Amino acid sequence: MCVGLPAKVMDTHDGVAVINAGGAEREVSSEMIADLAPGDYVMVHAGMAIAKITGDDETQAEDIMNELEDLLS
Repeated sequence: MCVGLPAKVMDTHDGVAVINAGGAEREVSSEMIADLAPGDYVMVHAGMAIAKITGDDETQAEDIMNELEDLLS
């Protein structure tokens, strides 16, 4: 089974995005998404940002991230 993780983009540079997922920051490849910017939400799988989360999905992703952070703190 493959599982993707929603994450918030904190920074981008040279085909790499620094993401925050549940309070943990890490670098992933952002080469599949051309117009990625800090503040965007993405779906991450196997070390790559594979899709940009937009619209209502962004609000839902932010709610999920907040819930995860609350559980982990």
